[in-house]
Amino acid sequence: MTGSSMTGSPMTGGAREAADDEQRLARAALTRIVEPGDELVGAWLRRMGPVAVMRLLAGAGKPLSEASAERLAGYRLRAAGLDPSADLAAVRAVGGRFLCPGDQEWPQQLDDLGDARPIGLWVRGRPSLRYWALRSVAVVGARACTGYGAHIATTLGAGLAEAGWVVVSGAAYGVDGAAHRGTLAAGGATIGVLACGVDVPYPRGHAELIGRIAERGLLVAELPPAAHPTRSRFVLRNRVIAALTRGTVVVEAEYRSGSLVTARCAQKLGRATMGVPGAVTSGLSAGVHELLRGEATLVTDAAEVIELIGSVGDLAPERRGPVVARDLLDPASTRVLEALPPRASTDVRRIARDAGTGSDEALARLYELQSLGFVERHGERWQLSHDPGPSGRARRGGP
Repeated sequence: MTGSSMTGSPMTGGAREAADDEQRLARAALTRIVEPGDELVGAWLRRMGPVAVMRLLAGAGKPLSEASAERLAGYRLRAAGLDPSADLAAVRAVGGRFLCPGDQEWPQQLDDLGDARPIGLWVRGRPSLRYWALRSVAVVGARACTGYGAHIATTLGAGLAEAGWVVVSGAAYGVDGAAHRGTLAAGGATIGVLACGVDVPYPRGHAELIGRIAERGLLVAELPPAAHPTRSRFVLRNRVIAALTRGTVVVEAEYRSGSLVTARCAQKLGRATMGVPGAVTSGLSAGVHELLRGEATLVTDAAEVIELIGSVGDLAPERRGPVVARDLLDPASTRVLEALPPRASTDVRRIARDAGTGSDEALARLYELQSLGFVERHGERWQLSHDPGPSGRARRGGP
């Protein structure tokens, strides 16, 4: 089947149409030839379809003017001797599959990337990527995070999981790993988006964590089985994290952190962009603070994240300090209490004057305050109670 048959491509707004075997093989092969996010090849795919593009890169088609001879030669060098059937068999051997645009499981929000959308996705794990991605949020940040950053990422992952949200991250050291672990510890759902093949445990120190994600969640990659990461692939991977989720939370990031790429890509795609503040003296929070000065919204916990990305009515609880006994007094009693000097006694007439009320009213309020333990009477004079008790600060006129 040629590329002209893909009139149902979701990028054109037509009916979704699953890829046939020839298209699937072509797309699988292209993931070995083309680096993630290649917009030139993405444009060719949109115009010609995967089979025609594969033939072109294999040397069977007429070269296109958009590609230099050097670039086309590089594509064709990689295209030599490919065996996409072996790659499909390899991903099945680890319990995975290869998704193409138009498949029922394909997350349509990835189409927002335009010509930079993935050629296909290699997926490992049992759940449906499409359904899990519908209610997902990315938690990303510094690899060399502080204990504070790890704690925040862990509690965010757990809190989001307990609220029924899927946590997406990159399975890297630092914030990524903490977010995944917090989610798994809470019995939640998590997706690891990798810059290598889904059968490659990278980083090696996260082999056990990546195995747990594959067993209980999902691993996703643009690169075929056995492919290894490069610096540029990590950066390009971040656009998939941003597009896949409803919003991105950054926990600790330096000015040049890759997690800032994820956040800014999310913002360009119309997704929520959030940051968790840190100490102003910490270089690891400098990038987050820069985001917060611009396009990002400050969040401190899972409830505030959900308020931004959730449905109408998913509001974070009202934040306020602890309620002390003095908060429960009516305004008239509060004025009488505030009229008493902090370290001396005084008479009713002066209390009434300072409280702006009559002497009888002031006396009635004083007896009420005495019964509540706020004030003491000594003859004809009144003073604040010297027994601190559980509400001592309030009795002495403090906040």
